[in-house]
This record gives sequence, C-alpha cells and structure tokens, in this order.
Amino acid sequence: MLGVHKSTALRILQTLESARFVRRTGAGTYVLGSGLIELSELALGSMDLRQPAAAHLRALQRATGHTVHLAQLTGDEIIYIDKVDSPAFDAVKLPSRVGRAVSIYASAVGKTILAYLPRQERDRLLSHVVFEKFTDTTFTDHDSLEAELARINGCGWAVDNGEHDAYVMCVAAPIRDSRGQVIAAASITAIEVIASLDQLKSNLPLLLETANKISYELGYAPPALASADGGSSPAI
Repeated sequence: MLGVHKSTALRILQTLESARFVRRTGAGTYVLGSGLIELSELALGSMDLRQPAAAHLRALQRATGHTVHLAQLTGDEIIYIDKVDSPAFDAVKLPSRVGRAVSIYASAVGKTILAYLPRQERDRLLSHVVFEKFTDTTFTDHDSLEAELARINGCGWAVDNGEHDAYVMCVAAPIRDSRGQVIAAASITAIEVIASLDQLKSNLPLLLETANKISYELGYAPPALASADGGSSPAI
C-alpha cells in the first residue's frame, strides 16, 4: 500500500517497534503497540483536563487581569492546552498559543511539572535537553536547574523571571490528578511593562487556590492551600 520495497517497510516497522507503536507477534506479523494506546490516552487526558479547568481559569483571569495558561505534559513535551488572554495585551501579544510546546527548563509551567516528576522520568526528559541561554536569567546547566526544581518542590510554585523571553514574567502552580500526581500547571503571565514579577507573585494565593480547585475537579482533595511566602507546605 505504501509503494515501498519490503526492506524499507521493515525498517519503518522496526522504528515504530522501538517506539512501542507496533509490536511483533510470535507469528511474525505486527499489531498495534502500547505506545499508540498511551498517545490516545494522553490526547483524551488533555481534553478531559481542559473542560473542568476552563471556568476556573477564566475566573482567575478576571480576578487578576493577566493572561492565564494551562499546560500539560504530553509525551515528552509540555504543551499549552488552554489560554485566556488579557485585554492588556491588545498591543503586545504573548508568543504562547494553544498547542504549542513550551521550554521545559525555561518556563514556569515547565519547571513546575518537572519539579514533581519522579527522578527517573525527569532525568529521561532532561537527557534530551540542550541547554540554551535565551536570556541572562536562563538556567543553563543541570545543577542550577535541579536546585531551582528543589525550591519549587518545597514551596509549591514556580516563577519565570524572563528566562525565555526577557520581557515575559510568569508564576505557575501544579495541578494534580486523582492519584495525587502532578500532570499539569496553571500560570499567570504578563509582560514586564504591565506587571513586575513581584506584582505577579502577589496573585499567588489566587493562583494556588485555582490550581487546587482544578485538582479537586480531577478527584484530588488537597489538605490546605500551599504557602505563598516560599515556605514549605504539603498542600501542593
């Protein structure tokens, strides 16, 4: 059907097999593999998350006046799956858009999700990363990033101090599923001329409350709101 030589078809199948999209049976034929099932589940998960989060994200945008994002780990990428724009950005548009992958090490949502991943999974994702210095505040090596991830894990929220785009400030909080696993992050974003990082951080109580509400919609019941002063808290 592909119109290619059998040896080419075999190489394609071997590539798909290495990624677990197909598997070879004892009879020597190929059937759909677990990797394809995982992809479909991830796609469904993205749609399932966006729906219960939508009202909470829009309420957060109205309360803060800033752009709100929802990002989720999908395969090996962290993808924006929802965005509520601020009217303050009519003249200057943020580079983010739904469906776009975000830097896993130079973004608040990326660092938030990384901070709560099991060590083995985090190391696997970072093993593919070539650290690039986008701005003066970008984390450009594993050690400095790991120290930042430990801080995030301890306090329950992350910041982006212009680490990918120097003019973009952001704060983010984790979202958990019914098993208590962090699967996504919500964020508040503004360009620096609209709000400084400290001004965005003043909205942390609202952001953490929103993240908790979305987590609750997904079946997780946080014991209490995380501390917004940088102290350790078990809530998030």
